[in-house]
Amino acid sequence: MTKKTALFLVIILLLMSGCSQKKPKPGNNTMGETVTIDEGGVNSSSRYNGSSDGMKSVYFDFGDYGISYEAQSTVAFNAGVLNKKLQGKRVKLEGNCDEFGTDEYNYALGLKRAKAVKDSLQAQGIGAGQIVLVSYGESNPQCREATESCYGRNRRVDLHLVR
Repeated sequence: MTKKTALFLVIILLLMSGCSQKKPKPGNNTMGETVTIDEGGVNSSSRYNGSSDGMKSVYFDFGDYGISYEAQSTVAFNAGVLNKKLQGKRVKLEGNCDEFGTDEYNYALGLKRAKAVKDSLQAQGIGAGQIVLVSYGESNPQCREATESCYGRNRRVDLHLVR
């Protein structure tokens, strides 16, 4: 093996190990609340809305940026709202994460979540030029409690019309 190949492999291994994160333990519910997980594995008590202008926040599973079946119906709802209200305006998609992972990882994950919502909105007729993406990573939490319910509220994309 050449020195360049060995160096390349070491760099790849270091990058991969730096992106790992630990998922919170389900028993980490310190506030005594009941946490209900739906069939998609999403905390059903986390349907808090941080969006505005009649739109709904899109929620994600831990470490995920794929649009679930439930989230797809929320995106479709938001596309309907945007088709009525977007004329001449833009929509800002704000990607957010829970506190697990590095700042860099969460910033990238928030951006991937916002992009996934953008792609889904585009597939439903919203123009790419009307969509602005922002990632707040873990810096814009809706709540700060050490509960799965709270973590679920922070894994989201909020939508706001830019006036």
